[in-house]
Amino acid sequence: RVLLMKRNERAHDPWSGHISLPGGGYEAADVHLLATAIRETREELQVDVSSMRHLGNLPPTHPMTAGPNGIQVTPFVFVTTLAVTPVCGDEAAAAFWMPLELAASGQLDGHYEYPKTQMKFKAWMFEGHTIWGLTWRILGDLIALGA
Repeated sequence: RVLLMKRNERAHDPWSGHISLPGGGYEAADVHLLATAIRETREELQVDVSSMRHLGNLPPTHPMTAGPNGIQVTPFVFVTTLAVTPVCGDEAAAAFWMPLELAASGQLDGHYEYPKTQMKFKAWMFEGHTIWGLTWRILGDLIALGA
């Protein structure tokens, strides 16, 4: 299962209300990007991944709307056998666990139509949530690795 969150609705946030993985921006106080991932997960969902097994990270990628010279996202992968109960911080409206095997099997396949456009994107539909875009691509990369 993978931990996902629904972002709070915020003006001027291009990902407002979207489903995402926990994470966020590097800050000067972060020693490295791994420290950023640990801090952001703690801030957003009060989950301490520092005590979990860090498997590594996926190659950096970019949101399609940001272009190759915009935001760069480096996904870090952690695993635990312990029960983890997320508690939403200021940036998260909800958090949930999605079984990756359902996504990998095609059982969650659907499409997301971007509002006010004709653009359709591949997506997963899970418990009333639509997982698409960057989150869908990152998790697809993880599934392709056999996770």
